[in-house]
Amino acid sequence: MLLNGIIAAVSVRTNVRAAAAVKKGFHQWLTQTSWRKRREPQRLCRQASTSRPPWRILFFGSDGFAVESLKMLLSSSRTSGEKLVELLEVVTLSSDVPVKRFAGENNLPVHTWPPEGVDGRFDVGVVVSFGCLLHKTLINKFPYGILNVHPSLLPRWRGPAPIFHTIIHGDTVTGVTIMQISPHRFDVGPILSQELHQVPERCTADELGTALASKGADLLINTLQTLSERISSKREQSQTGVTFAPKISPSMSWMVWEEQTCDQIDRLFRAIGSRIPLRTTWMGRTIKLLDFVGKCHISLADERRMFVPGSVSYQKESNTLAVCCKDGWVGFKAVVLKKRLSAADFYNGYLHQDLKKRKLQQTADGLFVSKKDDLKHSRREKTQ
Repeated sequence: MLLNGIIAAVSVRTNVRAAAAVKKGFHQWLTQTSWRKRREPQRLCRQASTSRPPWRILFFGSDGFAVESLKMLLSSSRTSGEKLVELLEVVTLSSDVPVKRFAGENNLPVHTWPPEGVDGRFDVGVVVSFGCLLHKTLINKFPYGILNVHPSLLPRWRGPAPIFHTIIHGDTVTGVTIMQISPHRFDVGPILSQELHQVPERCTADELGTALASKGADLLINTLQTLSERISSKREQSQTGVTFAPKISPSMSWMVWEEQTCDQIDRLFRAIGSRIPLRTTWMGRTIKLLDFVGKCHISLADERRMFVPGSVSYQKESNTLAVCCKDGWVGFKAVVLKKRLSAADFYNGYLHQDLKKRKLQQTADGLFVSKKDDLKHSRREKTQ
């Protein structure tokens, strides 16, 4: 009725062309007003949804440990029900790492480091075993910051190798931590959630890593489900109980028989043995010690003979090379001296011949010798 009245009034005072123009303008006004009314609730609703799932996530990772968390995020993005993840993309440091391969196999977009064009595209970042410090400018591009899945109960074992140091130091309890990344330093940010894990007896670093990767992925999903609440109740890390877990290195694999106990050697092997073989020297040559069997109870052919750390005894019954250390004997089933040799092959081809030549006289040349001098020299070089 309003429109007809306007048109009638215009028709009386002007002409038909003017009336048509008014009619057209009125329809445009109605269309724009109706569009704004429909659009405004959607815009307000989108703003509100950013405080809860589904999240737009940029994932930073490299190794197999990180793949477990990426798998869980991918599953959460492709579920048929209510989604936790709306968008998932990946950043890697290298082209030949498990995370890059997994992303390619599952058609996930991959960014090279440092990532570009991420402004406003993601709500939160997730870092798992990435190995590179993130700068403040990058962290600030994510409204909810960047989360880190760390395989220890922070602040214990900050650094790149917490699982190895957990085993080396004989921890019986460890866990996983979800924290917010802070710029400039590794593993110092506020904690959002933690979960304990009992370390099984005689567990290897590989076995513990597999368990913590799964537990960390589950805890990450749990944290993302209530991320806003977790952030509001986050807590700073304690200043007490801080320990550091530097990278493992080949220098850690040298035996110091007179200083290391049976338990220490056992933990060292379980921590690094699958990656770096334990090593010693014999007759001036490096020997790699393989197939560790733990503490040995040995039978000695000559009980009057004096044994010192580094002494070697071949145990025929178990086909084991037993080596004397600080508080007992430890055994190995194989060694590498130019090539892999069983304990029997090493004894028959090398050790027995040397003992016959020396008429069972105990000399330094017949022992497994620690490279203490070389280790001290290496440590001095690192501090200079």
